[in-house]
Amino acid sequence: MTLDLLIRDGRVIDGAGNPWFHADVGVRAGRIEAVGRLAGAAAARTIDADGLVVCPGFVDMHTHSDLQLLSNPPHEAKVRQGVTLDVLGQDGLSYAPVTDGTLAELRVALAGWNEDPPGFDWDWRSVGEYLDRLDRGIAINACYLVPHGTVRMLAMGLDDRAPTDAELAEMKRLVREGIEQGAVGLSSGLTYAPGMYATDDELVELCSVLRDTGGYYTPHHRNYGSHSLEAYRACIEIVRRARVPLHYAHAHLGFPVNRGKAPELLAMIDAARRDGLDVTMDTYPYLAGNTYLHAYLPGWVLAGGPEEAIARLRDPELRERIRIELEETGSDGAHGVPIDWPSHVISGTASPENARWVGKTVADAAAEAGKRPIDFYCELVADDRLGAAVVSHIGNEENVRAIMQHPAHMAGSDGILVGERPHPRGWGTFPRYLAVYVRELGILTWEQAIRKLTSLPAQRLGFPDRGLVRPGMAADLVCLDPETVRDTATYEEPRSFPEGIPYVAVNGRLVVDEGRHTGDLPGGALRFGR
Repeated sequence: MTLDLLIRDGRVIDGAGNPWFHADVGVRAGRIEAVGRLAGAAAARTIDADGLVVCPGFVDMHTHSDLQLLSNPPHEAKVRQGVTLDVLGQDGLSYAPVTDGTLAELRVALAGWNEDPPGFDWDWRSVGEYLDRLDRGIAINACYLVPHGTVRMLAMGLDDRAPTDAELAEMKRLVREGIEQGAVGLSSGLTYAPGMYATDDELVELCSVLRDTGGYYTPHHRNYGSHSLEAYRACIEIVRRARVPLHYAHAHLGFPVNRGKAPELLAMIDAARRDGLDVTMDTYPYLAGNTYLHAYLPGWVLAGGPEEAIARLRDPELRERIRIELEETGSDGAHGVPIDWPSHVISGTASPENARWVGKTVADAAAEAGKRPIDFYCELVADDRLGAAVVSHIGNEENVRAIMQHPAHMAGSDGILVGERPHPRGWGTFPRYLAVYVRELGILTWEQAIRKLTSLPAQRLGFPDRGLVRPGMAADLVCLDPETVRDTATYEEPRSFPEGIPYVAVNGRLVVDEGRHTGDLPGGALRFGR
């Protein structure tokens, strides 16, 4: 037996939740050829995995790498963690399908997530063309969700209203077309414009397309704060009516108002599953969130698009209305919780003149500027043309620990990889799960955790040839040291690679070899149903 890659004498955790076992793993032509004692096998490359865990490559169920994979194909932030598949198109907002006009608006609105790389070639418009662009060469695999907000913009602009029958029909057509071109499901961002303007009835209609095409619905739902449980329950009712699978994106219960409420959420999910609803979820193992700074604005400020929003932010007559909704009542964008400015740290800006505020809370930056927090906030967001990003320290550790133990839970970094000081979850989510919650705290076993990072998400995505160490499966593989694997990324130094992950193979080719990136780009788009 002649192999391309032979991993000798590893402690195999196969991804299915089974107990680990000692074995060799042989790879040929991008597939796992054999698992067992392969004494007579020869290979172009052999790895001595004695003392290492050998497992499937990790699947990041919630990412914002939509442009980073293309502008920075080596994608070290992820592949160095052992991630071999990113799920893109999240929170109802991404860059396909688009027209020239909607693309121009999205480039401004999403700069805080993705930047707007100078000289970048925006040579796609459809979902299929975007997936084709990924196939030109990236370090890992990627798949895509049809983004509801992007589809809504294409069909009816950025208006805060219900769609006409014709506009709704066009949205349904675009969703169907995206799935047929390879998308794995439909995402929504219901605290982001324009997704926040949609009714549940609209979402049911769009989700109903998945009943025929396949795929799942994944919402950034309407409220993660003062009405979080009601918002989670509303998502269940949407998929109950549409009769499609549900996957909760970043299923956190943050803010002081939600302390200790994880058991209520999990009981809700268990009840739905007993009723026959296919409900799963992902989380990241951190207490802070990360998004663009204008996400907290009331929805009415953002109606009509970036230019109208910037004009409203500069309007002194509207400033007091914005202040009341942010600081006293809690806006829809801020999840109904009054803003605690000292909890929100500016993590990135689009313009160099605003970079001096990075790493400071909005409260501290406002004090330094001699302004009220609301004035500083509105002026920064407007001056930065919606490009500023924020890390918000609002989490509850007891909820994080309870949710990750649920059998329907899997991992998603929600990683934003741009900005001067982004959230460390983009560089540390997967090793942090293993180092902190498996090795140090023992909340999960190795076998449980690996299943959550591999076969369970592959099952959710509809990729039956991924996520397991078994003959015939795609050879996305990770070798890690269970004694030393750990995250090193911090809020102060987020762009720090993990330790203890010396080997990562994507489609059978080593992208990380002895802890170093090889420069190989063997990844590409994975298309639903193909």
